[in-house]
Amino acid sequence: MGLLEGKRALIMGVANERSIAYGIAKAFHREGAELAFTYANEKLKKRVEEVASEFGSNLTFECDVSKDEHIKALREWLEKNWGSLDIIVHSIAYAPKEEFKGGVIDTSREGFKIAMDISVYSLIAITRELLPLMEGRNGSIITLSYYGAEKVVPHYNVMGIAKAALECTVRYLAYDIAKYGHRINAISAGPVKTLAAYSITGFHLLMEHTTKVNPFGRAITIEDVGDTAVFLCSDWARAITGEVIHVDNGYHIMGVFGREEEIKKEVFGKSE
Repeated sequence: MGLLEGKRALIMGVANERSIAYGIAKAFHREGAELAFTYANEKLKKRVEEVASEFGSNLTFECDVSKDEHIKALREWLEKNWGSLDIIVHSIAYAPKEEFKGGVIDTSREGFKIAMDISVYSLIAITRELLPLMEGRNGSIITLSYYGAEKVVPHYNVMGIAKAALECTVRYLAYDIAKYGHRINAISAGPVKTLAAYSITGFHLLMEHTTKVNPFGRAITIEDVGDTAVFLCSDWARAITGEVIHVDNGYHIMGVFGREEEIKKEVFGKSE
């Protein structure tokens, strides 16, 4: 019996098979969860329908999280099709492409508003609207963050600010929803080659650096994130809420230099 057997999970944010949300959906399906998916617009509809079909689901729904009426319609659709809900995966973040080109100092007022609305406020709005469907089910909510919320990552810019706000939102929501028996946590995933990642200037250098520096010397995968999400949404994590769990092969614990063999190679020109 899978860890999520009998649970119903809403997956928000799948773009394609390289998405972190796809890795989470794959792990959830393996562990027995029933899945439903949202897509932001018609452009993504076919892709998401294909992913849903892969995991034995025909439940897909258009939801632009910048529109309250879409979120309300999502609740009504879920209520009609399922009647209840156990898990929400919020893998949604967006800022206009031009906001990643300069520095934070170049952030436009409109770009800031969009980033905060889509990447942060949407979590509040979705949680509030869908909470009644989780009544009596000890629900679990997962959102996705990144190390740029804690430290400066060049060119991550306003999204770093948004992720910091997202992590703070998780803590406040954890307090609010605990009285209903529900939990919410964030996964701070290391860089993954997703569609969204390539909008960040110099992303390939970021991948190279984090892989070189982290203790294991390897990149993370969407499967790594998916398995952690399974744990956080299972009964095994029943006492964990308001947390930011790093899934980055330990990159966040390292100082400037990184692994010992890399230091020796850079400083002494050799490694043991």
